[in-house]
Amino acid sequence: MKTRFSPSLLTWLRCFEAVARCGSFTRAAQELHITQGAVSQQIKQLEGWLDVALLKRLPRDIALTSDGERLRQVVSDAFHGMDAVIDEIRHRRVVAPMEMICAPSFAMRWLMPRMGEFFRCHPDIPLRIQAEVQSLDYTAPSGKNVDAIISFVPEQAAPGTSAKVLDEWIFPVASPDFLAMHPEIQRPQDLRPGILLHDDAAWQGAPAHVEWRTWLGHAGVALPDLHQGQRFNLSQLAVGAAMAGQGIAIGRAAVVFEDVLAGRLVDVFGLFAPSPASYFFATHHQASAPIAALLEWILSEANAFRQRRDQHFAQAAAANARCASPQLRMMGSGL
Repeated sequence: MKTRFSPSLLTWLRCFEAVARCGSFTRAAQELHITQGAVSQQIKQLEGWLDVALLKRLPRDIALTSDGERLRQVVSDAFHGMDAVIDEIRHRRVVAPMEMICAPSFAMRWLMPRMGEFFRCHPDIPLRIQAEVQSLDYTAPSGKNVDAIISFVPEQAAPGTSAKVLDEWIFPVASPDFLAMHPEIQRPQDLRPGILLHDDAAWQGAPAHVEWRTWLGHAGVALPDLHQGQRFNLSQLAVGAAMAGQGIAIGRAAVVFEDVLAGRLVDVFGLFAPSPASYFFATHHQASAPIAALLEWILSEANAFRQRRDQHFAQAAAANARCASPQLRMMGSGL
């Protein structure tokens, strides 16, 4: 017949194990935070239930009977095992989150809106993202842990160990209200330096006005005095100024795609230029399952975005070809 471990039996056994280990009713009572009389009573109840003597009560000490010694070994092992498992469960070490540095505008406008899906797919991978402009060979200072970096850099500046996440395309964007107030802007040749908004640090070491110069060169337009336009230190700030009606910014597709689709920004000319820089992922740590899962997820999301982006590019190009006038082309273009 199997023994049913009732709450009373478990209490008796816990008292017995403490007495056997401590060799004293007094020390066992102190450990269990009960009175010596309560300990003695629990032992008597256990002996009565077993109908055997477990302890020899000596004048100044106690000793285990042969049955008591057999029970001590089993009970001691059982309680030690339970204590170890319970302690492990309750005090399981919290895994430190992975730390990833990410190009700020890309982090805010492309990565963060998608992170909910990452955490749904990988609830066991804690991840903290820091928006900073850093090179892919960035070395964290002492006391700061960095597991991965996503940087916006030209391909020739990316280490061979890095992974290209997403290429980038650039084009002028403005608010609908700004364009309504400037109907004279119908072609790239109509742009004036004073209304252009610049990211003054497109990437580390980037030449001044590099994104506007790249797009203007693609459009075949020579525009002097680019320094007259407003300058910002983040693409998202320049785009935010454009959204507020302060001028025309160069939009990176990954940063402005959703805003153009929603009508908050307008793709001014429907003319897209490949950016000199792309987004690259790098890690200085040895390959690990969490880092591999993060990179795989980012590449999957980037591939899905690229397909949507390129489809809209093709649709915009087809729509522009059908437009009869530059003004219709300007107002009718979406990504």
